[in-house]
Amino acid sequence: MKRKKRRTSLITKLVILALIAYATIALLGMRAKIEDAEAYRNHLAEQVEQKRTVTADLQYKIDHKDDDDTIADVARTDLNLVAPGEKVFYNAGE
Repeated sequence: MKRKKRRTSLITKLVILALIAYATIALLGMRAKIEDAEAYRNHLAEQVEQKRTVTADLQYKIDHKDDDDTIADVARTDLNLVAPGEKVFYNAGE
């Protein structure tokens, strides 16, 4: 009878070892998924911040649409227009 008890004990230990190995592998896989999700979240947070900056700039342009300086700035930066008599220089190095 002792021999049977010893064999059962060995089988129990092997089952427990297999469960621990499975849990370890599963946890490592989950950690990789968590890191990927965190990187994706950070990427999305950067995009949100960029969109907020663009939105704030557009809102400023809307709020100051009747201001001559804002109109001139929009014409220069967004529409690539120049005032009469103005000279435009381009950097050939870029």
